[in-house]
Amino acid sequence: MTLSRREFIAAASAATVGFAAAPRLTATPRLAAPPPMPNDFGEFTVAIQSYTFRNFKPLEKALARIQAVGVTNGEFFRDHIPTTSSPEQIKAALKLCSEYHVKPVAFGVESFSKNHEANKKKFEFGAALGIKSLSADPDPDSFDSLDKLVEEYKINIAIHPHGPQGRTLHRWYSAEKILAAVKDHNPLIGTCIDTGHLIRSEQLGKKLDPVQQIKLMGARNFGIHLKDHDNKRKTDVVFGDPTGQLDVPGVLKALKEVKFKGHISIEYEAHPQDPTKDVMACLAYLKKCIKEVG
Repeated sequence: MTLSRREFIAAASAATVGFAAAPRLTATPRLAAPPPMPNDFGEFTVAIQSYTFRNFKPLEKALARIQAVGVTNGEFFRDHIPTTSSPEQIKAALKLCSEYHVKPVAFGVESFSKNHEANKKKFEFGAALGIKSLSADPDPDSFDSLDKLVEEYKINIAIHPHGPQGRTLHRWYSAEKILAAVKDHNPLIGTCIDTGHLIRSEQLGKKLDPVQQIKLMGARNFGIHLKDHDNKRKTDVVFGDPTGQLDVPGVLKALKEVKFKGHISIEYEAHPQDPTKDVMACLAYLKKCIKEVG
């Protein structure tokens, strides 16, 4: 579904009103956060990938932004919660998350190699955070180690298909590439598809349809990085923007079709100085599509 210009402006205006009503974040609030907003995402677990707020550090500043947009789940990355954190530091991070009503559900994107002990430390870190999924960029020789670890910890490995890397495509750029590598491995090894990177692959001659990629992965879809992209301007755009390509209702229908139980992370890479307003517009559009899809 593509919004008409009038509908797109209305959605963006609604998000702007919501942003204006949100607390000003010139300083990180120290008071207890208000109760979370009602869940308007139906059956879907919607999170914010904290890389969206990568310019907001330390962790509490990012949590304040996630709270402001009204999302209660987070997929964090190592600049906000380092994988080298001590048990006490992890407890402190979880305390902050609780104060801001943001639950860690995933973490990444992390690399994995054939070094089993190094891999295990990341799973121990994930278990301490209480996450369900590690978004990953694993080396091809890491899967024997990962087979053992996903079984032991019951934490998914969700391979992330990065798009163009300069003039070449990333090694895990598509569902086809990922499936070929994981089909004979533990069923807890799958993917965290990034719709924006799939769209970006067209810049190097590979036109990939996020809807079909989701259907192809089937039960091995553990996460989604939901984003739209304008290939001409080479920038992420708000969902429903006429210059984008993402069929958000089609993605939601595909997720329902494969009985998706993972997380949808909003990851918005444009305007890193403060993407809050655009993130709220994306969320408003996503909620509208969820209602329409039913």
